[in-house]
Amino acid sequence: MFCVAPPELETKMNITKGGLVLFSANSNSSCMELSKKIAERLGVEMGKVQVYQEPNRETRVQIQESVRGKDVFIIQTVSKDVNTTIMELLIMVYACKTSCAKSIIGVIPYFPYSKQCKMRKRGSIVSKLLASMMCKAGLTHLITMDLHQKEIQGFFNIPVDNLRASPFLLQYIQEEIPDYRNAVIVAKSPASAKRAQSFAERLRLGIAVIHGEAQDAESDLVDGRHSPPMVRSVAAIHPSLEIPMLIPKEKPPITVVGDVGGRIAIIVDDIIDDVDTFLAAAETLKERGAYKIFVMATHGLLSSDAPRLIEESAIDEVVVTNTIPHEIQKLQCPKIKTVDISMILSEAIRRIHNGESMSYLFRNIGLDD
Repeated sequence: MFCVAPPELETKMNITKGGLVLFSANSNSSCMELSKKIAERLGVEMGKVQVYQEPNRETRVQIQESVRGKDVFIIQTVSKDVNTTIMELLIMVYACKTSCAKSIIGVIPYFPYSKQCKMRKRGSIVSKLLASMMCKAGLTHLITMDLHQKEIQGFFNIPVDNLRASPFLLQYIQEEIPDYRNAVIVAKSPASAKRAQSFAERLRLGIAVIHGEAQDAESDLVDGRHSPPMVRSVAAIHPSLEIPMLIPKEKPPITVVGDVGGRIAIIVDDIIDDVDTFLAAAETLKERGAYKIFVMATHGLLSSDAPRLIEESAIDEVVVTNTIPHEIQKLQCPKIKTVDISMILSEAIRRIHNGESMSYLFRNIGLDD
């Protein structure tokens, strides 16, 4: 793990008032590592709770200590079984609510279903549904990290603290990548350009953008506005009414805007799950002369065959945080490295519990970060 605590945070850790209870809502033991790190930094013991699956796959939660009048922090890291993870969280939140907890704060480093935050065809905005379920269950505050879209905060009617992992990733670049001054920050699509620009400006480096790849997630083909209402007959439209139509998009050939020849290419994004787009970007950068390729992302879902594909690809190293457990993927692919972000989560918990300002954790954070 890579993590160096700033002196200001080191002096403030392990200082919490009484009345704090820390729970892990995971029944999967591999998902509890982050909770243990946070508890160790805060100098508290993990709360006693049993979370398990009945033979019929129902989730059961049994809290084994009093939470009456206390600040309860429920840490939930997302496992591969996302829906079970959500039910574990909801049931535990409701159990704390009915046990008269003073406040119930969810610590969810990676917010599940965050990619489903826009209406597409006849689908639904699932992240809005999930936010409503959490609030209804009894959540009073949410701590998360690098939401896929910042607008998701508006789906909640409770306070949301959207922390950033970028300071830890920037520190990794400066301390672990030799000759990083010869690097260029790369956005694998125009949609990632703002994040890449933020990294480049802080590191005083150049930026490159890969343009021309398929943008399925943002395409008009999956947007409800592409489907006009069904016309029963031609006579239903007034003859004088002609609705102008948009010219169909044409994907241009893949191009790299910016010079990457003889440079280290650092691709930045918030999530790395299906790695196909990252592999295609790496191949394009190699063809343009980049001699080393790094991928930096906050959330490493690394689903399916991602570890094997990364190991066989032109990517030299993939750096992700431990918002999601990925120890198995690291065994399958030595190129995957982990940055520990338990420090900022534990400091957020300490400040909320002690009633202190959270602005310290958002220093120099702009609207585009």
